[in-house]
Parts: sequence; structure tokens; C-alpha cells
Amino acid sequence: MALALYNTLTRRKEAFQPLNPDHVGMYVCGPTVYDRAHIGNARPVIVFDVLYRLLSRLYPKVTYVRNITDVDDKINQRSKDSGEPIEVITARTTRLFHDDIAELNALPPTIEPRATAHIAQMLDMIGRLIAKGHAYAAEGHVLFSVPSMSDYGKLSGRSMDEMIAGARVEVAPYKKNPADFVLWKPSTPDLPGWDSPWGRGRPGWHIECSAMSGQYLGTTFDIHGGGLDLVFPHHENEIAQSQCANGAPFARFWLHNGHLMVEGEKMSKSLGNFFTVRELLDQAPGEALRLYMLSTHYHQPFDWTADGLKQARAVLDRMYTALRNSAEVAAEICDPPAEVLAALEDDLNTPLAIAHLHELTTVLNKATEAADKARAKGALLAAAGMLGILTQDPEAWFRWQPANTAAGLSDADIEALIVARADARKARNFAEADRIRKELADSGVLLEDGAQGTIWKRA
Repeated sequence: MALALYNTLTRRKEAFQPLNPDHVGMYVCGPTVYDRAHIGNARPVIVFDVLYRLLSRLYPKVTYVRNITDVDDKINQRSKDSGEPIEVITARTTRLFHDDIAELNALPPTIEPRATAHIAQMLDMIGRLIAKGHAYAAEGHVLFSVPSMSDYGKLSGRSMDEMIAGARVEVAPYKKNPADFVLWKPSTPDLPGWDSPWGRGRPGWHIECSAMSGQYLGTTFDIHGGGLDLVFPHHENEIAQSQCANGAPFARFWLHNGHLMVEGEKMSKSLGNFFTVRELLDQAPGEALRLYMLSTHYHQPFDWTADGLKQARAVLDRMYTALRNSAEVAAEICDPPAEVLAALEDDLNTPLAIAHLHELTTVLNKATEAADKARAKGALLAAAGMLGILTQDPEAWFRWQPANTAAGLSDADIEALIVARADARKARNFAEADRIRKELADSGVLLEDGAQGTIWKRA
């Protein structure tokens, strides 16, 4: 089937046809690098990684741009509070972001521009907005004139009164209209700043993404993505400034993943339910986090629970067990099964794709002939590759343990105890064999005896 995506702009699912059939352009809002990524940040990373994989299969070339926001008031405040230089904070948190999402099996984007490297493009766009009567300078600030755009609000579908209230706009004497938003603002000597025709200052948040997407994808491009919380004001303002500056449409398809909750409540540090990706990676492998996120359709709200993560890991245990039990057979190289591709082409229906993976796992478990096993194994791996899972050797999966685990039994220690247990069983010393099994179980190591011998995994 043809790819269909839900377009926030039109509020319906539409057949996707790129501007250029040989080259798709996609921009996704990336992190503001002042702290470690939390699980809410992880959802768009995973969702749009799956879309990137799918687009890369369907089209000859995909340019995926995901930015780094490294100039922002939150970064400035973190520097002030910690005494650490801004460039040190942004370099460290960018590296940590990359480390964390790599463990979620997220592919790197084609281009990852940093806001501070694109100030010239922002200044150029602001200048064009002023020249066209869509922006004005006032007291060192430059503001976008919202009334100058007749269809402002078309993405969010909000009235002007709702948008003013929703944006919690700053009441300032230099604003001509309460809804006008900042494109450029003055910087005091202790803050990051760049020279401009309107004085030393720094960019507003929204202008950054407009400038960077235009630089790498052109005036009009195919897909813009991000979390639902960005629809207003960020994405609404991106549309306004981009279209008014360029006199052309901006992004054609707008995709937004739903909000994330934790145990039925909004994630909040005050509620004690705020988790970074790193904290969760110390509880379970990244593939388990990834599969769990994909078990709910991206457009729907997602409720993160401890039980849900546990179940996702159990699902992967079953799939990796099937791969482990067919280790003697090389997987046949094949395309992803049609039903899996059809699920993903239907607005990234990852829950349905995962259901098909369960079916493929069952087929592999039931296969007895080598050729059938090779074919079933190849189909399972090809399907899983579209979701970014089952990328490890099964033995590595079952031997995973958190990086912060206190020193315990090493793999070599475990193998030695398994040999000792086998020797005890041969000598009919079942009490000793049971003791060794219990020692291993108490250390979080589970044994499974089979026709091919004993295999093990960490619980």
C-alpha cells in the first residue's frame, strides 16, 4: 500500500507524495542541551527514527535533519546556577544525549545542525521579515507581528484569544500586539550574544528551527515532526515566520507524537515520577525501552509504567529465545514481510507491526527443517530491523546487566558453575547440583536445561 500519514495541518490521514520522488526531506525538533534527556524526549527520537527507516526503504534518498538547540535561557540559567561555562554544559549534555539515544538504537540523522552555528541565517530571515512588514524592532528586540499574517493559527486551530492565553505571552510595553513573539532579544554582557543591526543580542527560540530547516531542506519541504506539546506556540510560529519571510509554503506534512504520562500522571519532579533515559537504561536494555514506546501508536498518549517496561522485556526475551534456539541456521536474506511494511505504511501502525513480529516468532519456533528455519529467521530479523529491534546477538541480550551493577558473578564465573553443576549431576550428587542452581538464581542467573545442554540468562 502507499504510505499514508496523519497530517496535523489538515487534521486527517493523507497519502504521502514527496515534492521530489527521489529525495525526501524531514526536519524534527531536537533537544535543548542543558540536562540529560528524559523519557518524554525519547519518544519523538524513537518515533521519527522508525519513520526515517521506513522512508529510507521507500525512497532513494532521505535527508533527516534534527537540530541541537545550544542557545537558550534554560542553558543560561543552568550556567548561572552551576558556575559552569555555557560551552562546557552544551558540549557535555550533547554528548550524553548522543550516548543515551544510541542505546535506544536510534540512527543518527543525516544532518544535526547547532543553533549557534546558524546565527547568520537567522539574522537574514529576521531582516527579510522586517522588510516585508511582518516584523518590527523595539527597544533592542525584534518581534513578529502576528496580525500581519491572516491565517496565523491554522496549525493549532486556536482562536487568537486562546493562543494569547496558551502562550502565556509576556506583557511588554514595546509589543504592538499581545500575541507578537520574539525573533531577537538583547543580551547583557554576561549572556551569550551576537552583533546585529538591532544591537548585541541572541535569537528567539522559534527562529532557530526556521533558519536551520531552510538552510538544509529549502523553503518548502516534506515533513516536519516533533512532540504534540510543540504545536503551539513553537510550530505555529515557525510556519508564520517561514512563510512570511519566504513567500512560499513551509512544511507540507506535520507529524506529532502524543503526550507521555508516567503511571497515569503527568511527569513531574515534584511527583517523584520524573525519569531520565539514563535512569531507565540502568533498569532495562535500550531495546526494551524502544519496544515499549512503540507498543502504543505514536499519535496516541503514552502511559509509561514499570509493569509495561517489564512486559516489553519479556516480549523481547521470547523473540531472542527463538533466535537463540535457531543459532545453528544462518538467516535467509530477505525483504521485510509485506504485512509489516503495510502496517508501518498505514501512519506508522507500530502496534500492528509488533503483532506481526509475534506471529513471525511463532513461525520460527515451529520450524523444524533447516530451510524453513532460515526463511523464518530472515523474515523475523528483516521485520524487526524496520522497528530497530533484535539487533544484538541473543547471548549478549540474555547476559545484559546494568552498567552500574555492583561486581557480581562474571560470565566466566557463571560458565564455571554450570560446568560444576553438570559434573555434580553426572555424579548423581543432586543436592550439590541444586545448591549451584540456587546460588546462580540468588545472583539473578536463570538456567534452562535442554537437549543441547544448559543455557542461561540474567533475570
